Amino acid sequence: MNSEEKTLVEIIDDNNQINLAKYINYVSAPQAGAIATFSGTTRDTFEGKTVVELRYEAYVPMAIKNLKSICSAARSSWDLHSIAVAHRLGIVPVGETSVFVAVSATHRADSLDACKFLIDELKASVPIWKKEVYSDGEVWKENPEFLERRLELGKDGGCCRRKIETAAHDKKSCCKPKVKVEEAID
Repeated sequence: MNSEEKTLVEIIDDNNQINLAKYINYVSAPQAGAIATFSGTTRDTFEGKTVVELRYEAYVPMAIKNLKSICSAARSSWDLHSIAVAHRLGIVPVGETSVFVAVSATHRADSLDACKFLIDELKASVPIWKKEVYSDGEVWKENPEFLERRLELGKDGGCCRRKIETAAHDKKSCCKPKVKVEEAID
């Protein structure tokens, strides 16, 4: 099986729930000693406001292309067996999952680091937009990762968001691989 066959990327349309077991089963394998997952769920409050639901929209062809690119970048940085990423569109009520990432690897460090990278990069660069609906209004939200990425693009030098003060700099976990975002859609 090539790496393309071991990667599952799905954008789930209009209010269908994410089946966590499906993605965990997809990445499970006898040679995988570790499976790391991230489940992003709608919480009931944000900065003192009562959250009723989240609403997601996406430019689906570019979102899928970007997610596949992020998965390829993860594979080039860590020794991974399988990757599954799912993001839900439409209304996501409180307590339900809007995004799920599952990564399997021989060892836990690779799966954990890659899982964090995948969700962080998804939040920073994939064209999926979130509206928070409160009991007293609603607002479109920008992810902090997106805002940080936009600031980083304007700076020169350095690969990190922070200054590296020691010689024991772990470039693999600190200086995340740069993901090339394609503007053209096939």
